[in-house]
Amino acid sequence: MSLAKQLVIGGILLLIVGAAGFAYHRLAVDGEAAAAVGRGPSAVPVEITTAAAGTMRERIEAVGTTLARQAVDIVALSAGRVAEIDLRPGRQVEAGAVLIRLDDRMQQAAVDEARAALREAQLALERAQKLRANNTVAQATVDQLQATFDGAQARLDAALKQLADRTVRAPFAGVVGMRRVDVGARVDDSTVLTTLDDLAELEVEFSVPELYFGRVRRGQPVIATSAAFPGRTFEGKIATIDTRVGAVSRAFRVRAVIPNPDLTLPAGMFMHVTVVLEERPAVLIPEQAVLAEGDSTFVFELRDAQAERRQVRLGQREAGAVEVLDGLAAGDVVIESGLQRLRDGVTVEVAGETPAAPAGGTASDR
Repeated sequence: MSLAKQLVIGGILLLIVGAAGFAYHRLAVDGEAAAAVGRGPSAVPVEITTAAAGTMRERIEAVGTTLARQAVDIVALSAGRVAEIDLRPGRQVEAGAVLIRLDDRMQQAAVDEARAALREAQLALERAQKLRANNTVAQATVDQLQATFDGAQARLDAALKQLADRTVRAPFAGVVGMRRVDVGARVDDSTVLTTLDDLAELEVEFSVPELYFGRVRRGQPVIATSAAFPGRTFEGKIATIDTRVGAVSRAFRVRAVIPNPDLTLPAGMFMHVTVVLEERPAVLIPEQAVLAEGDSTFVFELRDAQAERRQVRLGQREAGAVEVLDGLAAGDVVIESGLQRLRDGVTVEVAGETPAAPAGGTASDR
């Protein structure tokens, strides 16, 4: 075969192969297009949540210190030697309970002497009164003996008071602190024997900026927490508001009363305090469901498997949730994830079947 024939046959084969490849490619493209037409536009995978009706609390936060409702340093009313100690640190005692006794032998002897003198004066007065009835003694004698009797009675009362001062009692019901003396120690009226705190209720004192002076009122609820009791909250109410604002701090002092029936909280503890200024019903959604565009904010609401853009007006934010003032109602279903690919009217595919609750729940749950 000549070279010319070989070239002609090669060219024909190349044309046949090229035509076959073009036909195959065209068939593949037409098949994919037809499949795409059959499927329609692809759905965007998203997650949804429900706008929940809850309570929004407007609050201020501060730090404070616990104070006992009543607190005293226990001291003796007279000097002497400690003869007996009847207190255990941390024990709850009633008002009038004996805590410490001082040596009272001299005072007991003085009482006995005063009581004997009073008895003698009483007998002399009674004899004089009988004799006066017969005009045997003058009235002046009876008056003098009456004065002697009254003086003896006063001396007995004084001796009894001095004897009672040798016993140290609790002035009110409370918790006894650590003892600071031992039996045999010499004490006087300046020696602190122990402490006594009334912890049935505690006061928490904290400072509030003057901006809120007109909004803080007696009876408002207070929530307190402490690092010593993680996960636990203590609730109380504002009891006292100072009438002055600090010239340097520009804040005023507030005291709240917190019940402490199990004596969990001690005096002097550092606490984080939240004051609830106002409570109002609110519609809450997760913060991640909100998009911003310039000065406006909007969300995508799920309607008939499509994303519908809704402009909203927001209020207070708290704990991962945001308050919706306008644009949504409780029960509306909004999209909270997969927002980057969304546009108004786009078909969506919901991950899961049950809408999740807002991330923060209601404010009352928090």
